Amino acid sequence: MSLSALLTAAPSPGTGSSLDEAAEQAGNAASWVEENWSTWLSIGLRIVLIIAIAIVLRTAVRRALTKLIERMNRSAQAVEGTALGGLLVNAERRRQRSEAIGSVLRSVASFLILGTACLMILGAFQINLAPLLASAGVAGVAIGFGARNLVTDFLSGVFMILEDQYGVGDTVDAGVASGEVIEVGLRVTKLRGDNGEIWYVRNGEVKRIGNLSQGWSTAGVDVMLHPSEDLDRVRTVIDEAAAAMAKEDPWNERLWGPVEILGLSDVLLDSMTVRVAAKTMPGKAVGVERELRWRIKRAFDEAGIRIVGGVPAQVEDEPAPDPSAAVAAPSAFASATSPQSLATNPITPPSNLSK
Repeated sequence: MSLSALLTAAPSPGTGSSLDEAAEQAGNAASWVEENWSTWLSIGLRIVLIIAIAIVLRTAVRRALTKLIERMNRSAQAVEGTALGGLLVNAERRRQRSEAIGSVLRSVASFLILGTACLMILGAFQINLAPLLASAGVAGVAIGFGARNLVTDFLSGVFMILEDQYGVGDTVDAGVASGEVIEVGLRVTKLRGDNGEIWYVRNGEVKRIGNLSQGWSTAGVDVMLHPSEDLDRVRTVIDEAAAAMAKEDPWNERLWGPVEILGLSDVLLDSMTVRVAAKTMPGKAVGVERELRWRIKRAFDEAGIRIVGGVPAQVEDEPAPDPSAAVAAPSAFASATSPQSLATNPITPPSNLSK
């Protein structure tokens, strides 16, 4: 007999029940409590144990993830102190990436642990979880369908961070916008454009992305020369200018390889183009190209090598033109008394021919 049945069977004060019936009902209630107290105690202890294990496990997992993130940051700071590490490691980028990964992992761990604990507590009360799980699945599908753009942005941001596609300080081309990355979030990425504007790009809208700051860059310079120049002499002058540039600061760090002369890219009637290339530090190709053009131009001026568009050089040992060469010779017909002019005059007929 349950406790509710005992309470409903209890007589009202106005029925005049005897003391024996009241004592019998109290005894039945006490026996029911005595029979079920062990079940209550076991359920309560199970719930307390589930909650305690969930709290301890959640705290341990979050602390382990926090220590892992701190260790990653310390290793990044240690590498940054070296000469090579300063070129390859961006401390702010590593810090934001590790913090974002740690936040995602801690949130996922908390959700799994606490969600499992709640389901186990409901199971301890002998509640049928099948309808609840089915309802939660339908609600999750409906919410996911309604907020599919938000879910897409979030998942794209998670994978971008995990795969380290780009980070703070990188120069990227995201298709919809391009510029320097100033903040990486799970939903939105902030880019600073060339004119100082800030672009907010949703991670789900990025279909393709080009990172211009990873690996290395290539600086390319095209030099247009007069086709009569000596190519061997041009190569020697460019090599000397590039070697002097590679020995000076800060170009000795920004150049990651020797400056190479790739050869002639175009040969025309009035010009020829010599292509020069060099491997540089990521994001420094534009500065290296400008400096290389500056030094090549100065070296050509000192060596007397002509470039297309400059003042044409005077040809030596060429005789000056004769001013009278353009003047035509005098004609014999210019004088009216010359024999040639008189011969061309018409002959006057004799007067006696008219009679």
